[in-house]
Amino acid sequence: MGTIYDLIILGAGPAGLAAGLYGGRYRLNTLLIERSQDGGQIAITSDIENYPGQMVEAEESGATLIARMTKQVEKFGVHRVSAAIEKTELEGPVKRLIDSKGNVYEGKTVILATGAHPRPIGCRNEKDFLGKGISFCATCDANFYEDMEVYVVGGGDSAIEEAIYLTKFARKVTVIHRRDQLRAAQSIQEKAFRNEKLHFMWDSVVDEVSGDGILDRMVVRNVKTGQLTEVLADPDDGMFGLFGFIGYLPNTGLLEDSGLAMENGYIRTDEDMHTNIEGVFAAGDVRVKSLRQVVTAAADGAIAACQAEHYVADMQ
Repeated sequence: MGTIYDLIILGAGPAGLAAGLYGGRYRLNTLLIERSQDGGQIAITSDIENYPGQMVEAEESGATLIARMTKQVEKFGVHRVSAAIEKTELEGPVKRLIDSKGNVYEGKTVILATGAHPRPIGCRNEKDFLGKGISFCATCDANFYEDMEVYVVGGGDSAIEEAIYLTKFARKVTVIHRRDQLRAAQSIQEKAFRNEKLHFMWDSVVDEVSGDGILDRMVVRNVKTGQLTEVLADPDDGMFGLFGFIGYLPNTGLLEDSGLAMENGYIRTDEDMHTNIEGVFAAGDVRVKSLRQVVTAAADGAIAACQAEHYVADMQ
């Protein structure tokens, strides 16, 4: 018979790593499963300025922050496996996770920290400029575009609220929207239209981005006329920012038939990270929540691990 872990954590982003740290410190026999690199979205962020306790003497990047988190998890003896989980069996006292090779991992509790990813802008060469001009988080990256030009793709509440936020830093913010009117709430629209720094490109989508290592050019297409507009960075800036806010996609595809309560693909939890299945918790961007940041993900992970420890203790 194989090992039945006290706790299995799926996903090694900030939520999963924080859960691993706390699980290890609670002396739970903990297994952390990640299919690729640690860190999730934050791993591709070149600079971080808003995480409490980060390094200030030297530049902090997503990679450096995650590397330290990973080391902390290792210190407390958490077991690690690199595997792509394809099936879950979460009901009952022993939960089972099965990977693409047929390996089965069993645990008394599971913390789902699979995260979410921004819906791509959908332009050519997009992946080449992630973290090099293209961003999906104004709160994270606005400071890096101080007194520069910035473009925002989207027209809903989040896009316009983030565009307004970006005007605190950028000298000019242009919203690129595929329709001829915004989808944001009227109150948000009114605030946006009063902002002198905000400009709009209607009926438009970004077709292509390019640059020599950093984003300094894009092609915008009018969806009604087909007209192409080339946008170039100001020579004095050398680059511009392009922010995508057209929604997030939770990484919950493998959980569709798990019995978990969902909302728009996100996992529903209470404030203590309990799902509707006993012994199963969710943490970080994968759950229904109002703010998706490293600091909130880490807090979720800590709470989930604490609740898992209580659950295991009550089983004995």
